[in-house]
Amino acid sequence: MAERPDVPVAVLRRVRAMCRALPECREQDAWVGVRWRVASSTVCHVFGGEDGRIRITFRAEPDEVLALEHMGEPYFRAGWGSNVVGLLLDADTDWGELGELLTDSYLLLAPRRLAEQVQRPAGPQAPTGGSGPARRAPNRH
Repeated sequence: MAERPDVPVAVLRRVRAMCRALPECREQDAWVGVRWRVASSTVCHVFGGEDGRIRITFRAEPDEVLALEHMGEPYFRAGWGSNVVGLLLDADTDWGELGELLTDSYLLLAPRRLAEQVQRPAGPQAPTGGSGPARRAPNRH
């Protein structure tokens, strides 16, 4: 079996900064790599694969899972969980887009009281008229 590489410090710093903006999102060492959790659910998990590539997995709405999977590399459907998507991280990674995807993952999992604290700038997903609570899936807890 090939060795899994450690996650580069620069990648950890970027993901850490994104997750720190999410209320009560906690960093934990995982069996491989590092994960961030809210309540008892994993928002994202960054790790090195046996192929030597660094990847991050996160949750997404069913339609988003299909869309990202259809786009192909650098996106992929994880081999576990029907709503888990992965992204291979490299020099071409769009970190702004990843931040949005991680926020969406958080909003799918966070208790309502925490999700309501998340603000997004005005944009296609935000309500008209400026910042407001981010979109959120029904509470599954």
